[in-house]
Amino acid sequence: MDTTIRRTALAETHIEAGGRMVDFAGWYMPVWFSSINEEHQCVRERMGLFDVSHMGQVHVTGPDACKVADRLVTNNVRDLKPGRALYTPMCKEDGGIVDDLIVYKRSDEDLLLVINASTTPKDYAHMLEHSAGDAKLENVSDQYSQIAVQGPKAVAALAKVWPDIAEQLKPFHFFEFENEGHTVMVAGTGYTGEDGFELYIPWETGPKYWKLFMEAGAEFGVRPIGLGARDTLRLEAKLCLYGNDIDESTNPLEAGLKWTVDMSTDFVGKEALERIENEGLTRKLVGFRLLDKGIPRQHQEIFLGEEKVGEVTSGTASPTLQKVIGLAYIDVPHNKRGTEVEIQIRKRRVAAKVIKTPFYKTSK
Repeated sequence: MDTTIRRTALAETHIEAGGRMVDFAGWYMPVWFSSINEEHQCVRERMGLFDVSHMGQVHVTGPDACKVADRLVTNNVRDLKPGRALYTPMCKEDGGIVDDLIVYKRSDEDLLLVINASTTPKDYAHMLEHSAGDAKLENVSDQYSQIAVQGPKAVAALAKVWPDIAEQLKPFHFFEFENEGHTVMVAGTGYTGEDGFELYIPWETGPKYWKLFMEAGAEFGVRPIGLGARDTLRLEAKLCLYGNDIDESTNPLEAGLKWTVDMSTDFVGKEALERIENEGLTRKLVGFRLLDKGIPRQHQEIFLGEEKVGEVTSGTASPTLQKVIGLAYIDVPHNKRGTEVEIQIRKRRVAAKVIKTPFYKTSK
């Protein structure tokens, strides 16, 4: 293994569990343990544990913490209540997306921003460049292990460990408390479209809390889950993947993320997004399913007749739906539901139809 690849505190735990380890964004991570399909269904039907300790964290503190954050992100941090979390893009001046992240508001003067692993250095540099005010920004990514516990039985497992937290936890709420000398944060967030929560714990305690929740979930059939199933789960729920569905060449409006853009705040890229909105979108991120055999991949071209009208961003064979699905930017007005197009998959064109998203939504 390349010695420059970083390991999470749980790397040895994954190896012992038979994880198929790969280089992911410079981290030695498990792509699967048994199979992507088995692990996917385990999360949909029961529960699974994901090591997401490769994610980055930036701590923002000081009297102007919210002001600085609101300058950086498109959503509204100022009006967020302490103990709540917020999903938001962070944009460049031209409206392109630097990253998408979650803001956890401990208080008006204490925020934790959780960013993508592959963009952590770029994000932190962007934040420092565009922050102005009485606030300190610190990259604390090496201080946290992060474990996602996801699935319909996840909260039942949490109730066995911390019943008071399980009873009170709601989506995009979080609690921080001391446990055996460690500060633990339990957040009602995740990236699967299922019920569940995420743990933020001191780096070195990752194996301790992994074992705790593997034991708590044993009666529910818990499994360790790799990054492969994480991708198929998030795609079924139409949760954007940075680097595929969104990046610096896309903006939140065309990506279907207008609900995360609060024009009452003065954020980087606001003027560009106002201009884009006034001029009207030329393309939109939509869902599709294949009408014939094939697996669509990122950057494959989409045609209507002989006219190129779009490009695939993500695609997979959905384990839950038993259909081949994907996301793509398709030019207006060809992006309407029911529109049939063709995707250039290698040397042939495969029929596809624009359909409603999310592809899957939990019944609860």
